[in-house]
Amino acid sequence: MKVKPIIGISSNQHERVLSLSVDYVEAITTNGGIPIVIPNFLEEEDTLRIIQLIDGLLLSGGGDIDPTFFGEEPQQGLGKISPERDTFEIAITQKMLKLNKPILGICRGCQILTIANGGDMYQDIYTQAENNLLQHTQHAPRSHASHFVRIYEGTKLSGIIKKEKFKVNSFHHQAVRILPKDFQEGAISSDGIIEAIESKSHSFALGVQWHPESMKNNPESTDIFKAFIQACKINIS
Repeated sequence: MKVKPIIGISSNQHERVLSLSVDYVEAITTNGGIPIVIPNFLEEEDTLRIIQLIDGLLLSGGGDIDPTFFGEEPQQGLGKISPERDTFEIAITQKMLKLNKPILGICRGCQILTIANGGDMYQDIYTQAENNLLQHTQHAPRSHASHFVRIYEGTKLSGIIKKEKFKVNSFHHQAVRILPKDFQEGAISSDGIIEAIESKSHSFALGVQWHPESMKNNPESTDIFKAFIQACKINIS
């Protein structure tokens, strides 16, 4: 019997209620992993125990990120924030990277991966970006691919997707602005918004701005999760 990797998934907390879309859990289980939902209020020693247990980390989507974590004051377009979640996810991301354990960041998770490594981001692309923007907060169903992204040649993402251009769904108003050191762009939209980032110095640290977990019938989305799970298998003892 093949041993499956254990994947920790970050969660949201609002008024004493933990929440996480089942889509994340299904994306892990259907692609060969065992999901564990991680609350964001653990003590440091308990967090370290979780890090020892899991083989990879999935940073899920959710609300906005507190701009104080990247040296800014709140702008008009900033939405609801959860500083406690930000603090926890930045810390666990940094600890996972030190151990070179795989990380997949989705939407907000892509931004957390950026901030945890010293990059910065738009609090609100619609008021801060100068480009004539596409609709990045789509009104179509979550499974619908609404706009194209272009993948950079020679990146880890290009090796996973094996396409130069494909369509993704889109549910964000924040986005990566300045990449962290030792990270590179993996994909970009036609209006210049960074759609994927990846580490050049870790085995697997990938962030995507769209929501592949909600596109179950999309082969490119499945390929991302398969590659992530495969990378996590290396850590199985």
